[in-house]
Amino acid sequence: MVGKVIMAKELALLLMLATLWGASYTFIKIGVETIPPLTLIALRTLIAGTLLAAIIGGRGLRLPNDRGTWARFLVQACLNSAIPFTLIAWAEQTTDAGLAAILNATTPVFAFLMTALITRHEAVSGRKLLGVIAGLAGIGLIVGVQALGGLGRELWAQLAIVAATLCYAAAAIFGKTFKGLDPMMPAAGSLICGAALLVPLSLVVDHPWTLAPSGRSLLALLALSVFSTALAFALYFRLIQTLGSIGTTAQAYLRVPIGVAIGVVVLGEDLSATAWLGLGCVVAGVIAMTLPGRKPAEGAAIRRGRHPSERRFRPGVDGR
Repeated sequence: MVGKVIMAKELALLLMLATLWGASYTFIKIGVETIPPLTLIALRTLIAGTLLAAIIGGRGLRLPNDRGTWARFLVQACLNSAIPFTLIAWAEQTTDAGLAAILNATTPVFAFLMTALITRHEAVSGRKLLGVIAGLAGIGLIVGVQALGGLGRELWAQLAIVAATLCYAAAAIFGKTFKGLDPMMPAAGSLICGAALLVPLSLVVDHPWTLAPSGRSLLALLALSVFSTALAFALYFRLIQTLGSIGTTAQAYLRVPIGVAIGVVVLGEDLSATAWLGLGCVVAGVIAMTLPGRKPAEGAAIRRGRHPSERRFRPGVDGR
């Protein structure tokens, strides 16, 4: 019973994370209306990282001070914020927020492929292989026939989102290396590193002091930084440790309908018939990828009428 309550809590947090990140695509779309992508993301990481660092200080804790941990924060920043955030913001100058949410939903597909082919701590089952195929087919349907008609700006924008998705998948796997740290530590550390990379670039490239952002874009930036970044990252690193890397990426298919719905309601966006079909393929694929399967040992134990949690008594070994 206690286990079910804990799992229900973790799944509720997963849904909250999906909602926060589902809304981020609309916030980004509004933000890039008057704020260049590089400056938007530089400010996003700076505000969120500073907020989390202040909360950590308020709790009487201190960020790690060893080089090894900060080197890992830097790697996580590249994989989980600096590169993918910037790619998505650049892409959303021409791509709808709902479409970005759909393309980004393939994170579990890539997370599984990396796990199976690189870390190899999961077997490739037939069901999961079908999930990979369905997810990749969904990408093809969403990108559409323009992929056959030449490389246009829209295609490059969509491919940029897929590249960001690859980064997120790698980040979910690499995030396991922070086990034992308070979830706010890698969240704050990686965002601070991301800001350290992006703020100087923003100053050189965009000259932000010359910009005149609208109030609408500034409000979107604030919501993006506080809710879809600071709060979301704290949840993300907690769930990485409780649900695992592939389990946490399951929020990708939860945030698809959320992200699409927000884009349709707030921005009045629409999707083509092929994009809706692609959405169906992507959702089916990631569900097949993330549904837990019965472990062989558990199935055998159940068939024998004994739950696998029941330890077998071995005299002289158990010390009883």
